[in-house]
Order: sequence, then C-alpha cells, then structure tokens
Amino acid sequence: MRAATLKRRGYSIAALREIARGRLPRAVFDYADGGAEDEWTLRRSESAFDDIEFLPRPLNGPGEIDMSVTVFGRKLGLPVIIAPTGLAGLYWPDGEFAAARAAAAAGTGIVVSHASVPTMEEIAATGASPRWMQIFIFRDRGLSLEFASRAAAAGYDALVVTVDNQIIGKRERDLRNGFTNPPRWGAVEIAAMAIRAPWLWQMRRHIPKLTFGNYRRPGENGKLATMAGRVGGMLDTGMSWKDIDMLRRAWKGPFLIKGILHPDDARIALDCGVDGVIVSTHGGRQLESTPATIDALPAVVEAVGDRMTVLLDGGIRRGGDVVKALALGARAVLIGRAYLWGLSVAGEAGVTRVFEIFSDEIYRVMALLGIARTADLGRHVLFQRPRY
Repeated sequence: MRAATLKRRGYSIAALREIARGRLPRAVFDYADGGAEDEWTLRRSESAFDDIEFLPRPLNGPGEIDMSVTVFGRKLGLPVIIAPTGLAGLYWPDGEFAAARAAAAAGTGIVVSHASVPTMEEIAATGASPRWMQIFIFRDRGLSLEFASRAAAAGYDALVVTVDNQIIGKRERDLRNGFTNPPRWGAVEIAAMAIRAPWLWQMRRHIPKLTFGNYRRPGENGKLATMAGRVGGMLDTGMSWKDIDMLRRAWKGPFLIKGILHPDDARIALDCGVDGVIVSTHGGRQLESTPATIDALPAVVEAVGDRMTVLLDGGIRRGGDVVKALALGARAVLIGRAYLWGLSVAGEAGVTRVFEIFSDEIYRVMALLGIARTADLGRHVLFQRPRY
C-alpha cells in the first residue's frame, strides 16, 4: 500500500483493523482478533475506557507538548510499547523484524515474544532498543533459565515473565474456523485462504518456514507442529512465587511480571524484588470474566505506590486510552492487536503508521486537556466517579 493511501485509509486504529480484516484470511485475522469463550473480557477491555471521562482545563496553556516517559532509566519518545505476540511473521513476512525496526524509529521499545518466528538473537541483531524478552515458566525450569541466559547474552534490557498462561484459554473463534496452533497448511486450508490471494501470494515462500525459532534445537527441521507441541506440553499449572524468586536471582536487569490483576500479587511481587508489573488479561484470550485492565489498574498502582513501575496492557485503541492509563498511574502502555493490524496492512510502514496515529492522538488530547508533560498527568484530569 502506498504511503499516501495508507495515511488516508489508515486514519485510526479501527480503520487499520478493517483493512486488515479485508486482507487476511478469516482464520488468520480471528487468531489475533479473537478472545476466550464469549469474549466478554475482550470487549470490556476496550469499552471500559468509555466509562472514564476527561476534565480539561484549557486555559493552562501547555504550549509545547512532551509525550516522553522514562522507563527503567530509558527515555521513550512515546509511552506506547509493542507487546509480545507470537507468530507475528504469520501476518507479514519477517513481521518481528518489521515491528522491531518501527518501534526503534518511533523512539520506543518492543517486548519480543518467546514464540517469535526468528530467534531472540536474530531480533537482537536488528539493533532495536530498548528491547525486552518475554519468557514463560515451564515444567522444565531449566528451559526458562536457559531463555533468560540467552536474553542476557543477546543484550536484552529487561526480562518479562508472563504468568497467566499456565493453561491455554478456550478461543472459540479458532475452534469455529478450524484454526490450530500450529496452523495446518493442507489443501483444504490453503483453498480457504485463497480468497485472500494477495496475502497468500506474499506469504507463499514464508509459510513453509514458519516456526518458533527460540525452541528449535540443533539438527531439527524446525517444523512448527514440532515446536508448538513442545511448548504446549511444557505449560505448568504448578508454577509459584518460588519460580519468580529463582528467575529474579538469575536475571540481573529490570525484571517484570506480566499478567497481574490482583493488588496483593503486586505487593508480593514487590517483596520478591520485582521491578515492574504489567496489568494484563493476555488480551482477553485466557480467563473469561476478569476485570478490564483499566479497571484493575488503580488498585494495583495504589498497592505499590511509586516503589514499582506499573504498565498496562489491553484494550488500547486510542491515544485518549493511553492518556487515561497514564492518568491512573501507568508509566506506559503495551499494544498487541493494534500493531498487528498495522503490520498486516503494510508491514513496517503499517506499524509506523500505528505509532503515528497514537502520537497524533496523544498530542491532541494532552493539548486539549491543558497538560504539557506526561509527568503532569494524574487523576485531576479525569472526571471523578465513585468507582475510581
């Protein structure tokens, strides 16, 4: 898609989503777009932002607007970070590389998924920074430690342990579409995808190469089915805070837990020496009927005060959503689906467009609020209702 067309048609995150819907095979689109069971948590993660209203003071005359934030000593030009999403290479050839480059160009960071197509070392070789590495707690704790060691050797700036994945959620869109992880590429599946011929043509050389690169062992063929079976079999419902202690001791840099909703868990994490928590519901793809992350955020922030960095992941579709999250105490936000839609539409240029949209909207909201710096945001910019 040409740059002018991308800017004209991709005027919002919702608009990019609709373009992506038209470009991707239904099963591929739904794999990213869908949630667990009835998708109540997914819908609520977005709609909860509508319950929060701004209270502007326009005569404060902010003048220049500074949208930067500092996270673990690194200044980000924009408080929007790419969240870890597996198989980004399914949406655009070399999708992980495209996303990393776009984030770096926007002056922000990326959290690399454990389930990326290329290896963490190959993504690190792009030079994109800051970059954080996501890992899981596996039955084989040695593998978790191995991932942490590899991330340190590859120069990752922080380690993110995702803890809401001890069993895979029931994602009914995938069941309805017959979509599996790993995807099947038989004649029936290819025929169903052929109605999206431009995507299929673009991906024709890449589909056979899709794999979970970080799990490939020397001498293996790297088939996605082999890798996915290994990952799925290693999830562990028995993980505990002892595992956090183990990984915290092994990792010397900033250490975060992703998947925190309960304020007591934030307090325990603080006692364990964790540097940050990411308030997240895994994109509404795991446990159904949990609170929206923006609703859970205030209690988590109150629990840890300024002693820990709190980030928010989930439901971010507008620059105003970002501002609301920061006003309620998040240091920055993570985006998953939003960047995948941009990636699906135009690769690196599409992800760059996503950052442009957020930058423009955050700037506009802050200017209209009468706020000059993200550091000046607080609950005073919100119309206070009892639930806050």
